[in-house]
Amino acid sequence: MESGGKLWGCRFGDQPIDPVMERFNSSINYDKRLCYVDILGSKAYATALFKAGLLDQVECADICHGLASIEDEWRSATFRINPSDEDVHSANERRLKELIGSAGGKLHTGRSRNDQVATDLRLWLRQEIDESLDGFLVQIIQVLIERAQDEMDILLPGYTHLQRAQPIRWSHYLCSYAWSLWSDWNRLMQLRDRVNVMPLGSGALAGNPFPIDRHYLSDLLGFDSITPNSLLGVSDRDFVVEFLSWASILSSHLSRLAEDLIIYSTKEFNFVTIADAYSTGSSLMPQKRNPDGLELIRAKAGRIFGQMAGFSMVLKGLPSAYNKDLQEDKEALFDVVDNLFCTLQVAAGILSTLKVNGEKTLGALSSDMLATDLAYHLVPFRDAHVTVGKIVAMAETQHKDIAALTLEDLQSISSVFDDPSVTNIWNYEHSVEQYQVTGGTSRRAVQKQIDDLKALLEFRKGSISTAL
Repeated sequence: MESGGKLWGCRFGDQPIDPVMERFNSSINYDKRLCYVDILGSKAYATALFKAGLLDQVECADICHGLASIEDEWRSATFRINPSDEDVHSANERRLKELIGSAGGKLHTGRSRNDQVATDLRLWLRQEIDESLDGFLVQIIQVLIERAQDEMDILLPGYTHLQRAQPIRWSHYLCSYAWSLWSDWNRLMQLRDRVNVMPLGSGALAGNPFPIDRHYLSDLLGFDSITPNSLLGVSDRDFVVEFLSWASILSSHLSRLAEDLIIYSTKEFNFVTIADAYSTGSSLMPQKRNPDGLELIRAKAGRIFGQMAGFSMVLKGLPSAYNKDLQEDKEALFDVVDNLFCTLQVAAGILSTLKVNGEKTLGALSSDMLATDLAYHLVPFRDAHVTVGKIVAMAETQHKDIAALTLEDLQSISSVFDDPSVTNIWNYEHSVEQYQVTGGTSRRAVQKQIDDLKALLEFRKGSISTAL
């Protein structure tokens, strides 16, 4: 392979590039998925060149027609990648010259691969957010809301330190994750604003010496704004790190949900059953039903975080402007997006087909979980806490359920138990219904959460319709 076959080849002599270096330097095998946004950006840039008087009408039309033909080749899987194609940008430019001749070389006037690749990556990520991630994430939130509405009557233990703590509604539990995912959606939309900034026109690092109208280009490509500094434009990958960080937060929420459901699906708990479609068996033990879908959701969180941490380390020591290290952005970004797509879809499938065993969740409640309710019956709370602690200890010593203690037993601990109605505390429905405060686990409070979440999803739908 002669170095002259490269876009930069004229700088070097006839000595061939080392084949190992050739492979080491190449990104075409993975950045070819940018082929369509690269063509989109090139069409817009050709139009801007025409507007600036740097292409005549025929040249602009030839370039755009040639790019359309190249797009057809990619879509029909007939595009042939040459050994000299380092990346998708050089491959498309090489093919354009083959199709329309020397006019194809004018497309690169004032443009560098530095601002070209930065633009392509932003276009690609914006597309993935709009066409896939947004919808998949909202789908999970909708499933959680629907189940919360339908399964309001189910009670189960709420846990702290993985120890039974207080009774809650199953719907309250589901809403907790719906709210976390709604926060994730909000962060994604805020992130999208920072993704949707156009670096094209920054050149290699100093800007474009020709009268290219960057705002016009931005409008053509649907960007909200342009980068204010050319050095920043070609080197900024904060949007990649921010996306990877966002993906890490989202995947950690899904991982925690998965861990809960894995525990709840064990024979020891038997609160939920994972559908066959998202379970596997054992190659040795025929009785096994393994929650592999949930386990992989849990595992992907570590993988996604690893990509975020790894690429952050790539950036930490870079000097200003473009450096080849930035080529590492794509594999990390592509891997995370691909894994998120699968994770979100599998999570939605598991949640929509999950079966809840209400009898088991209710049976897991025990009267000692109402000890706090007994303390609420007394004031001040800290003194009551000590008193109820003694009552719990009495029940344990007598090997009794705390609800089986008589009024006389309670009065032997403290004279404050002078009201026989105190024994009415041992009711789980009464327990959850006392939490009427906003965000609580009472029926009314949970219904308010569901209604608020539905309203937010409607607001999102209206915002998208307005944007379109």
